[in-house]
Formats: sequence, C-alpha cells, structure tokens
Amino acid sequence: MRTTSRGLIAALALTPLLAGCFASGDSDTGAGSGGRLRVALAVPPVQALSPYSNDATVLSKLSVAEGLTALDKNGTAKPALAKSWKQDGDTTWTFELRKAEFQDGTELTAQAVVDALDHASAAKPKPRVLSDVSLTAKADDADTVTLTTKSPDPVLPLRLASPALAILSAKAYTKEGTVSPVGTGTGPFEITRLNGKTKAALDRFDGYWGGKAKAPGIDVSWIADGTARANALRGGETDIAEWIPTAQAKLLDKATRHEVPSVRTDSLILNTGSGLFTDAGLRAAARDAVDGSALVDSVFGGYADPAQGLFGPAVPWAADKRVEVTGRAQAATAAEVRTGTKGRTLRLATYTNRAELPEAATVLQQQLEKAGFTVKQDVREYTQMESDLLSGKYDALVFSRVTLLDTGDAVDYLASDFTSEGVYNIAALKNAAVDKAIRAAAAERDTESRREKIMRAEAEILRTDAVVPLVHEQAVQGIADGVEGVLLDPRERSLIDVDTRLK
Repeated sequence: MRTTSRGLIAALALTPLLAGCFASGDSDTGAGSGGRLRVALAVPPVQALSPYSNDATVLSKLSVAEGLTALDKNGTAKPALAKSWKQDGDTTWTFELRKAEFQDGTELTAQAVVDALDHASAAKPKPRVLSDVSLTAKADDADTVTLTTKSPDPVLPLRLASPALAILSAKAYTKEGTVSPVGTGTGPFEITRLNGKTKAALDRFDGYWGGKAKAPGIDVSWIADGTARANALRGGETDIAEWIPTAQAKLLDKATRHEVPSVRTDSLILNTGSGLFTDAGLRAAARDAVDGSALVDSVFGGYADPAQGLFGPAVPWAADKRVEVTGRAQAATAAEVRTGTKGRTLRLATYTNRAELPEAATVLQQQLEKAGFTVKQDVREYTQMESDLLSGKYDALVFSRVTLLDTGDAVDYLASDFTSEGVYNIAALKNAAVDKAIRAAAAERDTESRREKIMRAEAEILRTDAVVPLVHEQAVQGIADGVEGVLLDPRERSLIDVDTRLK
C-alpha cells in the first residue's frame, strides 16, 4: 500500500470524459497551464458549496475556508483561525484568534466568528455537526471569543474543525439564510467562479495567514461517473482524480494510484419509520440475508474489508472495545417474508457517485430476493435523491458514509445518523435505548471511557437492525506523476493545501 502523503494518519457520500479545463478566465488552456492544478471531484454541489450541506467538504478539500480549529494526522484538534484555547468550566471555552483576513479584504474579528457560528446554529436544516449540541458564541474583545454549550461537550475543539463550521466573512450570509463561500473564506485558495454543478475556478489568495500557496490556482470539474474520472487522469485531462472506482484502479499506472485506508463504511440502511421495515422481523430477515463479505472481491476488487460493525480497521481502537450484539429480533422465514410483504415491493435505493454502489445493490437485490423479498432498485445521482432519502421514500439504501467526517469524533456521526432527532437519520430510527447510549457517550470526557461507550452505542444501534454494515472501504485516489504534496486523508476532508503543486 502506498503511504506517501503528508496527511495520512498512522493511528487510526456524470459526465462524459473531461474534455478540457480552464483557468480563472474560463478558457481551455491545456495541461496545467501556468502551474494551475486540475482536479476532478466526484459529487457535484448540492447547494452551491454552502457549508451547511454535504458540499462543505469541498471547502476543506480545496483549502477555501477554515474553522477555528483543524484536525492533525492523529485526529487531535490543532490551531487554525484560533491560535489557542482553554476550557473555563464544564460548558465554557475561550478561544484566542490569530491575525488573519478574509478573501474579500475584511479582517477576521471575534464578532465575525460569532456571526458565522450564529448563522450555522440558525441554519435549517441544522448542520449535522450541531445535531447534538447547543452552541452560544460571544465576543469578549476583538480577538477573543467565548463559546458556551448547553451541556458539557468534551470534544468541542474537534467539533469546531468541521467544514460545516467554517468561518466566512459577513458578505457570505444573506437575509434569506443562504450562504456563499465565493470570495469569502480565509484559506489559501479563493473561489473566483462557480459554474453551476460542473466547474469552479480558484485563484491563490496571497493574503493567507499561513503563507503563499505553491500552486497559483485550481481548476475543478465535477465528474460523477467514476470511469470518466479515471479516464480523465489516464488521458492527461486532470492532475488529481478522487475516488477512483476499484474496477479502474488496477488499470492506472502504479505511480498514479494511491491507496488510502478509509474511515468509510458501506452499509444497508433500513427505513424503520415507514414501509416494510417498520416490522422488526423483516429487518432481521434482511440482515440475515445480506452478506457483505461477498462484495469484497466481486465488487470492490479487494479494496475493502468485510464489515465488523460501524467502524473498521482505520479506527483501530474499535476492534478491542467492540460489544457483542444481543437481543435482536427473530428473523422472519422466507415464507413469512413472502406472506408479510405480499403485494408490496422493497424499494432499494443507491446512487451513482460511487461506482461500486450500484453493483453492490444488484448483489444485495439477489440476496434479498432469495430471502423472499420482491425488490425494485432506484439508482440515481446523489443530489437528485437526497431529499427523498431524508423524507423516507425508500425502504432501504445502499449507503457509503465517512464515519469520522463531521468532527473526527464518532459520537457526532452516531448522533446525526441514529438518534431520534438526528438531522441525517435516513433510517428514521427512534429508539430510547439508542438515544440513551449515545447521550452517555457524548457526556464522557475520558478518552478511553468515551470509546467504550461509543462501542456500547454501536451495539444498541446494530441491535435494532436499522443498519447492516457491509464493508469498510479503502479509498483510491488518482494523482498524476507530475504532482506533489497531495493530502491522502482517511477522513476525506483534505486534498490540496499550500504545499500541493505541479513539479
């Protein structure tokens, strides 16, 4: 496995072939014109790169915007826009800001931070990272911010590293509640043009507090089709192509293929709120029917491990603390499934942005049909189906989730995806025991005890059969041989920074 990146941790969610790229002037200027980096990303913007949507990670991958903190390679909070911080009590923290400026020329101040965090707290829907915390911000003076939480939040510095809590200038926020990162971030690269869901141009921001970036700019194209991304890299049409499909990985030259252990777990999510899977016996039958290990070689070409739970090998502490799952419902037999679902079709969804998922859905369909279900697939691009997923229009979803994306702390993922009030609760799970277990983990300060409680919460979630883990992925990033300094991040938050450049 190649581990040549600076961002790799040791410990631990369309178009034809890209035909050309553009500089800030939007002209086709050829390969790496002027040293600009050409990047092919997989998931087109859902909300014009709003940090309050799944677009938020683009802002961190391209070093456009920053939060008060960032995560180091071991998942520990490190200074970003805050140069230091201290905890003043169970619920109060003080952050000292560094001298920095926004890309529109205005100065970073404590009031700007307060306003940005207030906008995030008021956003509808609320960002996932705030799904289990109530946050109040106050400017003490020009360079000092006090943050108060309603209840103790031991991982607040980790939470503030979330791309969803990026600090943008006042210009970014409108009275209507929309937010735009175009020219309003503090990072080394400034978005100068966003062309719908297909392209963006970024220029180097020479006023960046952390020093001048080595690349003069970035030209981004969103290519949802994984084979097309791989072809763009092979054909010299892009310098960096993320998420190379496993079927394409071995077709790349070894020098351009970079394998990354990932905190991404692929699962079958079952809708417990409506439809077939309100019946616990049918959920258990689906769980028994599904064999994720069958996907490892056939679908993922060996770039995956059979799922052991919600957290895989890239979260190394999880295995030793895993709790046995007991008390599950008894699975309905195939005859009972056919009787209980007579005249009803299991609506199985997945999306095309990750090339392996539709193929995995076909394998799972065969497994489920063998267990007595009648299955119909709905496969689309993710942005076309997100609202339907969250509103419960499907019975099941083949889903790929970065479990440590939002804060680097597993509790936030569990809270947003599985608590009764979770903002990303696609399973529509409402279970008192699950809620209690996640609250207990959230309140724990001691690291080892917190991890133990996280794994107890995992067991409570798995007991409901609302989610059936399938595989733990290994990511494959495509990087042209003439590029150096690309960040290979198991959390999929980082990609390009001040040191990324063409050789």
